Amino acid sequence: MSLDITLCNKEIVFDTNMTHNLTTMASEAGIYYHLWRPEEIGVKIAGDLIKPLQQGLYLLKKQPDKFKEFNPENGWGDYNGFVEFVKDYLASCKKYPQSTISISR
Repeated sequence: MSLDITLCNKEIVFDTNMTHNLTTMASEAGIYYHLWRPEEIGVKIAGDLIKPLQQGLYLLKKQPDKFKEFNPENGWGDYNGFVEFVKDYLASCKKYPQSTISISR
């Protein structure tokens, strides 16, 4: 099972996925709802995610040892992959801020 994210701007401009095993890490970084459940917090377009993802990424990079503690025991997903995922998603949100967000859990 994974989180699937698509940004659309008349066509797909970004498409990615992330394991559900990293929800605790996302929660600790303050970006769980922004990633997994944006519709529940009123987020509809990519531009709405720029500031929260920047803040979450800052926390992730500032305290890597803290977040590495949330690496799943089963080995599916890890801190480094999650940081890259957030960086890529943030870059796409900046590039396509008016894109709509589609989430599949």
